[in-house]
Amino acid sequence: MHDGLVDEVIRSLKSGKEAAVYVVRSEGVIRCAKVYKDANKRGFHSQTLYREGRQVRNSRQARAMEKGSRFGRQAQEDVWQNTEVDALYRLAAAGVRVPQPYHFLDGVLLMELITDEDGDAAPRLNDVELSSEQALEYHGVLIANVVKMLCGGLVHGDLSEFNVLVDAHGPVIIDLPQAIDAAANNNAARMLARDVSNLADYFGRFAPELLSTSYDQEIWYLYESGTLTPDVKLTGHFKGRNQEVDLESILREIDDARSEAIRRQQGREDE
Repeated sequence: MHDGLVDEVIRSLKSGKEAAVYVVRSEGVIRCAKVYKDANKRGFHSQTLYREGRQVRNSRQARAMEKGSRFGRQAQEDVWQNTEVDALYRLAAAGVRVPQPYHFLDGVLLMELITDEDGDAAPRLNDVELSSEQALEYHGVLIANVVKMLCGGLVHGDLSEFNVLVDAHGPVIIDLPQAIDAAANNNAARMLARDVSNLADYFGRFAPELLSTSYDQEIWYLYESGTLTPDVKLTGHFKGRNQEVDLESILREIDDARSEAIRRQQGREDE
């Protein structure tokens, strides 16, 4: 407010594990302000897996972060918060449905307020009752957005029904401070698998056929092979290098090969 970016704080919207969110008037428009909590007050503690591969341009900051000094801990907080800001700009440009960011100053992120058809703050996916058809539709939309994110080099890392809002046009992905660099973080495949599994588990409550899908393996295989594109047509059933092994078939082939070898040996002995 002192810097003129917020005209009025209208009301509190929610308080989560890492930030408190307020509805505000900013530059004459209704927006939301995400106020990050201090590390010692935040519920999201498992940052180590997410930090891997994050680049810090300032060498002094990097050394301090490695040592865990007070300055280093503050630098880690700055990187944590800036990761979400950078991810929002990158993903919005890539066509992923995320809130539009506007300003970030002193641990406060000003961004678009996602609203429902009545103009009220949009509900979380977890609070929306879905038909089977809606579940299949929303799941498809979110998987497509996961693909677009990965094509842009990012994995959400904490995607679930609690980090998705539903507006008049469908799902909108939120909460990205833990987003990871898919190429630089060795945990990326595991994080992607967890994100996709969370979506299958949730939407599978309404459309059970989603529970048997394996989009994560298919997506990651295409990504590693360099053939993943934002408009790729997925099957939901992985047919790549890690196909389920048909053990009985393999044993039959071994037995046949063994029998053939015995016959050949007997033939040579008869000669």
